[in-house]
Amino acid sequence: MTCDFLAVIILNCMQNKDRLQNLSRLRLHLRHLLEELEKTLKVVFERAPLVKGNVYEHARKCGKPRCACTQGQLHRSMVLSWSQKSKTRLLSIAKDRVAEVSGKSQAYLRFRRARAQVSVIDKKILRVIDQIQELRREDP
Repeated sequence: MTCDFLAVIILNCMQNKDRLQNLSRLRLHLRHLLEELEKTLKVVFERAPLVKGNVYEHARKCGKPRCACTQGQLHRSMVLSWSQKSKTRLLSIAKDRVAEVSGKSQAYLRFRRARAQVSVIDKKILRVIDQIQELRREDP
């Protein structure tokens, strides 16, 4: 065997070793992404009802000329605010239901955040899978 031939074999072995190390690293990264996805999806698998919108205290004037609200003592009530067909909607909430509706609203927010996170993780997973494919592909 010639020195050139041995150099090619050694170079190929080193490249294969690097390729295998990269594959291992990518597989480990993929496994971590899948664990992150599973953790994120726990929110989606919950059974609690969801209510779209935010609960807050709404202060307003009623429009009656002799009402105390014209002097700055605004009428206050708890409302649920949400967007529907590009319009903001408000719904007054009875005092005894504020905690319930607020909890469902917060659950909805957690759900939407988890949904957005799933999309981010999905893109990362696809990038890693593409890299694994590239490393595994051989010329015919």
